[in-house]
Amino acid sequence: MKTFLKAYWKDIVMVNYEVPKAVLIPYLPVGTELDDFEGKYYVSLVGFQFLQSSIFGVPIPVYGSFDEVNLRFYVKRKVGDEIRRGVVFISEIVPNRIVAFLANLLYKEHYSYAKMKSTISVENNQKKISYCWFKHRSEFSINALCKHKEDIMLPGSHEQFIYEHYYGYTKVNESQTWEYKVNHNTWCTNKVVNYQIVCDFTLWYGSDFTFLNNQRPHSVYNAVGSAVSINWNIDKIKA
Repeated sequence: MKTFLKAYWKDIVMVNYEVPKAVLIPYLPVGTELDDFEGKYYVSLVGFQFLQSSIFGVPIPVYGSFDEVNLRFYVKRKVGDEIRRGVVFISEIVPNRIVAFLANLLYKEHYSYAKMKSTISVENNQKKISYCWFKHRSEFSINALCKHKEDIMLPGSHEQFIYEHYYGYTKVNESQTWEYKVNHNTWCTNKVVNYQIVCDFTLWYGSDFTFLNNQRPHSVYNAVGSAVSINWNIDKIKA
């Protein structure tokens, strides 16, 4: 597979909500099935820094580093004896219209533009992370207070389930799915000790997710991050 994009993903905060299976079925790409953890299904509101991007080894000037907030859920696909565990994005928000346009054009994803800002600071062995985005003069945010100590994810844990899905699936239409591969090392994590989430799920993701406005997250995790590469050899799956 040819490596299309390289970048560095940093401080990936995952805010995880348990959702009914029926909510996700309409968004499921053909050829995949929902992936569960101990019989339960999840969406994750994700904030992270997307840094030092390059395409086919050529650094992207000006637009190569930015923040991103997305909403995703978890799927799997069986190919022979292999189970490929991946994610599907409901929406991805970035602070640059050109990045959103090119990502939608190339990946057939669901990118949108919003003004954004982030702050990450370390003091007294604690790390404070804040991702903010704006619409209609309202501010929305993911805020996490973490221990600065790096931990290893436990095998078989919910945290590992959330982070270790290495394929992406795009629902192009009702009969076609695109598959791509995301490569990175297993991430270390910082334990989240406190958090605050401000998000209007109806405004950003539609009425299917309105119920999340009043639902407490199942969990909030932070991964330190690493270098990442994405293989461009897209597998086009048809019904």
